[in-house]
Amino acid sequence: MPDTQIDTRPLKAEVKNFSFFYGSFQAVKNVSAPFREKAVTAIIGPSGCGKTTLLRCFNRMHDLYPGNRYAGEMILHSRSPDGSVRPLNIVHPSTSPIEMRMRISMVFQKPNPFPKSIFENVAYGLRLRGVGSRSELSGRVETALRGAALWDEVKDRLPQNAYGLSGGQQQRLCIARALAVEPEMVLFDEPTSALDPIATSKIEELIDDLRERVTILIVTHNMQQAARVSDYTAFMYLGELVEYDRTAKVFQNPGKPLTEQYISGRFG
Repeated sequence: MPDTQIDTRPLKAEVKNFSFFYGSFQAVKNVSAPFREKAVTAIIGPSGCGKTTLLRCFNRMHDLYPGNRYAGEMILHSRSPDGSVRPLNIVHPSTSPIEMRMRISMVFQKPNPFPKSIFENVAYGLRLRGVGSRSELSGRVETALRGAALWDEVKDRLPQNAYGLSGGQQQRLCIARALAVEPEMVLFDEPTSALDPIATSKIEELIDDLRERVTILIVTHNMQQAARVSDYTAFMYLGELVEYDRTAKVFQNPGKPLTEQYISGRFG
């Protein structure tokens, strides 16, 4: 079971009176919530409630489309080598979206490997970061693949096209690609919805291992999965944050009637 005694962990990110607009439509409405360092937070709620929209704000995915707009603050607390913490507003116009996508990696609903070799999929972000040494690339690719529990399965196939991997392997390759640039946070958007139960179990075990190294946010429709993998749960409905608490509290003794209705399956 995830650790439930983590309130003393420092904040890694937080949203403050945060809203997001697709043109004139407000998809996220004045959300405020903390996200603690090296913990897993699940975002749950019915389809169309704003959970994926909120998740994609963290690495500025919405900037790719015109007419989208942020309001409020989304703060990343970055720790310097000297131990000091510097807050950065992720959605401020002066903040580089490219830099945010390096520091906050994302794994999507369906595996999306690049049409490249297994090695080059993982090395891609490192090359963008300026890593050119073959020996350094090789070492960091291996580290990332080990971190994604994939190294033993692909170490003899690195030059082969990533499309030759199974769906579950492709998803773990995408996780390795996300980990290679040593992000501060990793975002998972329904990472197992396209996978079979065995592959799903491997991804959940991997998330459990990763919580010791990186802050994780995961959007999931699967409430059993949220209960299994997360330390905290945020329940959203119609763009609003209805309840946010420790996962055990949300699932065993929710504070809001709407949360209890959703968790018990009465809607959604």
